[in-house]
Amino acid sequence: MKVSGYRSCGPQTVGIYGKFIEMDFTLYWFMFPVSIVVATCAMLSGIGGAALFTPIFILVFPLLGEQYVLATTMTAVAAALFTQTFGFLSGFIGYYRRKLIDYQLARRILRVSIPVAILGAVVANYVPGSALVASYAILVAVLSYVMWRNPIRPGDPEVHLEGRVVIEKTDSRGHTYSYDRPDLGVGDYAVTSVGAFLTGMVSVGIGEVTISQLTRKGIPIAVAAATSVLVVILTIVFATATLVVELIQAGGWAAVPWNLLIYDIPGVLIGGQIGPRLQGLIPQHRMRQAISVLFMFLAIAMMFVALRNTGMH
Repeated sequence: MKVSGYRSCGPQTVGIYGKFIEMDFTLYWFMFPVSIVVATCAMLSGIGGAALFTPIFILVFPLLGEQYVLATTMTAVAAALFTQTFGFLSGFIGYYRRKLIDYQLARRILRVSIPVAILGAVVANYVPGSALVASYAILVAVLSYVMWRNPIRPGDPEVHLEGRVVIEKTDSRGHTYSYDRPDLGVGDYAVTSVGAFLTGMVSVGIGEVTISQLTRKGIPIAVAAATSVLVVILTIVFATATLVVELIQAGGWAAVPWNLLIYDIPGVLIGGQIGPRLQGLIPQHRMRQAISVLFMFLAIAMMFVALRNTGMH
């Protein structure tokens, strides 16, 4: 397996089980500020950061030079999910302190999303890279349309249906949220499964699906966003672990782009804190519309790459 970002000589050397791999830890320095911006935008718009990191790794890196290109499409997906894990960890800490997470609701979703995401990650190992890129292109095109036409709108949390269990949550600021305990049917779990499977395979899906489902069921946006963050972080932890194990089994520890991740991770940790502080300065629906336009351009570019790689252009 070809592993990029390495050189035959250099000051940094990483030893793994007696094998020394000389790795250029300065190669991806520019990803530190880029990661801050991406994570900030992701937090402001409510999308998963991996949706933006994946095209950066696949589209932008080859334009910078051969030494920047990641080894495989699966490596790019794994790196994007690995990075997103830390970005959402930063956001989770904030929501945990605010006491906004509905843990019982999250557990009901996670019992489906985790095993399905693992399955998606396993399947990704057997899917050609061009097919993964094409799948990503189709998915973000759909997300682009949904984000543009259907902005997040909560139901009426003050209206309670007869026979439903009413849940009240009081956050750390003393604000109380009241809503009905939502019913999750076969259709809801099916949509969750699709989002989780695509997350494991192409890094996008579970976050966008979860927050949309919860807000449409009348859950206040603050609680829906907090619960969605917990669902996303645990889902992608298992998907990421599966992908990383597959990479290591195929190409050893050198198959993991550690010299990229050392810049991505601190960047998203910082961006994960900046985004919530900017809430209110930029209307969320405007940010989501801007991201939807970006997604459409990314979908076109990624589909072109997929067709080029299959010789169909």
